[in-house]
Amino acid sequence: MPSPQSADRPATEPPERGRVDALISQTRRLRGGIDAVRREAVASAETSDDPRLHWQRALCELAAHHADDLGEQLGQLRAGLPMARPAAGAESGTAPGSTTPDGTVPAGAAPIDTGSDAAAGRAGSAEWNLLTDEVAWSDELFALFGRRPEDGALTLDELPSALLEEDTALLTTMVTDCLVDGKPIDGEFRIVRGDDGAVRTVHMMGEPVLDADGCTSSMWAVLRDVSDLRRFRQEVHETRDSAHRRRDAARTEHRLAVELQEAVLPPWRGSLRLPQSVPAAPEAPGGGVLDLAGHYLPSSTSSLIGGDWFDAMELPGGRTLLTVGGLTGRGVAATSTMAMLLGAVRGMAVSGAEPGPLMGWLNHLLESSAQPALGSAVCCRYEPSSGTLLWSQAGHPAPLLFRGGAGRALRPPEGVLLGAMTDAAYAQTEERLLPGDVLLLHTEGLSDRPGAGRLLELAPRFAMADTAQECLRAVLEEFGDKEREDDACVLIARIGS
Repeated sequence: MPSPQSADRPATEPPERGRVDALISQTRRLRGGIDAVRREAVASAETSDDPRLHWQRALCELAAHHADDLGEQLGQLRAGLPMARPAAGAESGTAPGSTTPDGTVPAGAAPIDTGSDAAAGRAGSAEWNLLTDEVAWSDELFALFGRRPEDGALTLDELPSALLEEDTALLTTMVTDCLVDGKPIDGEFRIVRGDDGAVRTVHMMGEPVLDADGCTSSMWAVLRDVSDLRRFRQEVHETRDSAHRRRDAARTEHRLAVELQEAVLPPWRGSLRLPQSVPAAPEAPGGGVLDLAGHYLPSSTSSLIGGDWFDAMELPGGRTLLTVGGLTGRGVAATSTMAMLLGAVRGMAVSGAEPGPLMGWLNHLLESSAQPALGSAVCCRYEPSSGTLLWSQAGHPAPLLFRGGAGRALRPPEGVLLGAMTDAAYAQTEERLLPGDVLLLHTEGLSDRPGAGRLLELAPRFAMADTAQECLRAVLEEFGDKEREDDACVLIARIGS
């Protein structure tokens, strides 16, 4: 609020009204645009616990508050100096910024019409005359302090009584610096409203008015309730910090999950041939060793690692373990449980456990885990000397067998999801594999089409492939760049001749 620098110098002329009206119109249009954005932000934040959305809502609230303040201040600029009410019993003239003794507005003074809540006491002005001890407050200032006009305005000596005790020293310093050293006032303090006892934060800007001799004759001040502004800013800071913490925690969890996943999934890249130490018998009907290739495909919609796995491992006697599976959930909890299950699969398979009983023990292990989850899995044991595949499944897509340019899903034995039923029994079944056959194991997230339709369409390409790696390349060309909500694993075994 501009105020005169000298008591004998007239106030400057107000800005051209048309320009101020144009600014007010622009501010109202801006406020309408902010409201539209704010409605979207509020709707998004109400249906999500994402701290970034709450930060966006807080920013919209702060922007709306600033726009309200701007509209209010432009309205006051258009109207001129706010109407001031003298202290009870004090003599008053009709100087600019005051009312007449009967409380009416002086001729020529325009009423304030800001379209905001200035009348509710958000901003008001005051003048303390040091020569006459006269005090003049605007009606808005009485409302801001929760004080009735008939009770009179507070003098500079009485003003600290409305403040919280810990803020009185700050006000005293600001007023002293203004009156003694001529320094402008620009600071905040907290008041206790007289009508409802509410604590509000007030921003005070003021300056001394000098007489002809350069001495301070009075002090002007504009006081504004900035409680909501400070609250909105605090909410912006808190939601921003929460978003940063959530982002940092997500990055840390992602890094830990990736490190854990890399530690337990097969270390080999490219192709692997098993068994390596026990060659197949020349007369074996199943032919030679398994040519293997596997790959993990992360979700395209989530940064958190899931609990999917694939594994191939040589067992005693030249047999080979093949397994794929997945757990509900994401992040470190899912990957740590996956690591536990995969470790159990490897241990039990090395000890000679067949796939069916092995699934039963995995079910018991997951059911009694400290981190309950559901899982699906396929576990296969391949015997190269006979070409026999013994396998079991727990609520998981069946392996696909490709032979002679055609493909089919193996008929699954009975088996429910891991962790879904106490003491569940899991059946197992055998399948004879021939040289040149391709066996494909995968988790559900690989294809967006129910069943194995799109994967079976790859049969002609598999028939032309010479290695498991070429088969895997065909799968990745078809599915690798697809948008997927879940992680996926694929493991391909080609029966050698």
